[in-house]
Amino acid sequence: MVQVKLIPTPGQASALEATLRTVNRAANDVSRTGFERCGLRGEVKRLRSECYAELKGRGLGAQAAQHVIKRVADAYATLRGNIHRGNLGRPGSKRRVKAESEPIEFRLDAAHTFDDRCLSWNYAQRTVSIWTMHGRLKNVTFAASPSDLRTLVEHRRGESDLVFRDGKWFLLAVCDIPEQPEFEPRDWVGVDRGINNLATTSDATNYSGRGLNRYRRWHARKKAEIQAKRTRSAARLLKKRAKRESRHAAHINHSIAKDVVAVAQRTERGIALEDLKGIRERVTVRRDQRATLSSWPFHQLGTFIAYKAQRVGVPVIEVDAAYTSQRCPLRGCGDTERANRPTRDFSSCRRVRSRWTS
Repeated sequence: MVQVKLIPTPGQASALEATLRTVNRAANDVSRTGFERCGLRGEVKRLRSECYAELKGRGLGAQAAQHVIKRVADAYATLRGNIHRGNLGRPGSKRRVKAESEPIEFRLDAAHTFDDRCLSWNYAQRTVSIWTMHGRLKNVTFAASPSDLRTLVEHRRGESDLVFRDGKWFLLAVCDIPEQPEFEPRDWVGVDRGINNLATTSDATNYSGRGLNRYRRWHARKKAEIQAKRTRSAARLLKKRAKRESRHAAHINHSIAKDVVAVAQRTERGIALEDLKGIRERVTVRRDQRATLSSWPFHQLGTFIAYKAQRVGVPVIEVDAAYTSQRCPLRGCGDTERANRPTRDFSSCRRVRSRWTS
């Protein structure tokens, strides 16, 4: 997925805004109709027979109507999957009952999908031609870095999403980048994810989380000050700051993942990650540590490492997290004695020490 920024004129921006609002109102109508007649089982074929003619009558193009219907069907499929996996709680829980008893609602500025019939690219001039409710807009300028532009030219395939975020317009283009075949690793690089140290590798490379934690504490203090005002502008500012904080954490995780994968690729080793699924439910912490635990971005870091490694053919496995923090990393040892790590910041294998002293 490559993101490019659109730079529309005021007239073009007005047409794009009207289009997003129209297609999302249509999506809400399709969602309500599907919920009334199919419950949570609304599928593309049934929704198309029920709603396609009405969408065409409202002025939507054929492809736009098809994409609205597909978005609604995909949203209900995701909801059914979350219910099946228990992500919305047990049967009868407040959150699950609410999800099952109401139709899905789409924001008026939610992203909408365009395919090659509704959207065409001119890479040389860095412009796009896009369908809107006010006709087709031609020569809408976009900005992209040289590397992103090269990726678009070589690998863009299929659909793109029109996104309106923080007063700016973006296109998220799907790119089909071929993956390198996985090589047979000579060894493995273990990556231990934590809070104080975001990542520590078995090569003793440490990526400290001190800066990120300090940044989060500073944002928490500012958040408390803004919340105390209890105004609408304060609520808008809180949303803006939350997005900024999230982008900062993602940037740090991207940097760490890039370094870890580069080392593994250069040394022809695979990457071993701890399986931390469900750790927030298993671990109990003090009240003053709950915010730190809940904002720990370990899953995002693991996702970034996995997809970056997949691109270059580096194998990635998940291992049981039990005793990994106190296991000796030396090949042929693997001792997991608790005394190997007497403190958080110090680790020394007792078997190796006894070998040296004997």
